Amino acid sequence: MSTAIALVGDFKPDAIAHQAIPIALALAGQVEQRPVSWEWVPTTAIREPARDLARFSGIWVTPASPYASMAGALAAIRWARETRRPIFGSCGGFQHMLIEFARDVVGLTAADTSETNPTGSESVVDALACSLVEQTGPLRFTPGSRVHAIYGRDTAVEGYHCRYGLNDAYRVRLEAAGLRFTAFDQNGEIRAAELPEAVHPFFVGTLFQPERTALRSEVPPLTRALVHAAAQFIP
Repeated sequence: MSTAIALVGDFKPDAIAHQAIPIALALAGQVEQRPVSWEWVPTTAIREPARDLARFSGIWVTPASPYASMAGALAAIRWARETRRPIFGSCGGFQHMLIEFARDVVGLTAADTSETNPTGSESVVDALACSLVEQTGPLRFTPGSRVHAIYGRDTAVEGYHCRYGLNDAYRVRLEAAGLRFTAFDQNGEIRAAELPEAVHPFFVGTLFQPERTALRSEVPPLTRALVHAAAQFIP
C-alpha cells in the first residue's frame, strides 16, 4: 500500500522547490523501500481538513508563500498537529507552522506575517535582517533534537529562498508553550523548529528547503524521515 503525502500549497511549475519535492519523495521512497504517492492540494481546496486531507498519511506544507488561502494552510497545520499526523513544513510552510502554533497553542490570536499584513499587531513572522533568496549556508543542529537525529551529524549546509522568518521577540513565548528551536545558522538565527516526540510523532519545520538536494540526486534526510513517519501513521 502506498504512503500518501499531501503537498499543501499552490503549485508553481517555475518554483525550484516545487520541482524538487516530487524528486525528493521518489528518492525517499526508494531508500525506504516503500511506494510513496503524493498529490498537490491547493490551499483554497482546504475547508474541512478532516474531509479534505483524510486520505493522506502525511502532510508537507510547501514553499512559495503567500498562499492563495492562508486560512486553508493554517487549517491543515492545526488538523495535522491535533490529530498527530506527521507534518513537515519548509520555507513558507515553516513560517505558517509558527503562526498556527502562536495562534492556537500560545493564544496569540492575531499572530500573522508582515509579508501579507505589514500593519499587524502580532508579527510572529517578520522580514529577515538579510534576505536568503537563493542563498546557501551552514547549519548547526541542537544535540538530542529530532533534526539532529535525522541528519545524524552536528552540521549541514542547506539552501534557501526566503525573506521572512521568526520574529525573535516571540521566541520565549513559543518555547514556553512547548515548541523547540533546533537548527541555527552561523549567527545563531533560528532555522528549524519541532515538537518533542512525546507530544507529536513528527512535527518539524525548516526555514531552509532541504528538498533542493534532490536536484543533485541526493536523498534529503528530512524527506526520508517524513516518509518513514507517515508510513507508521495509524489514524
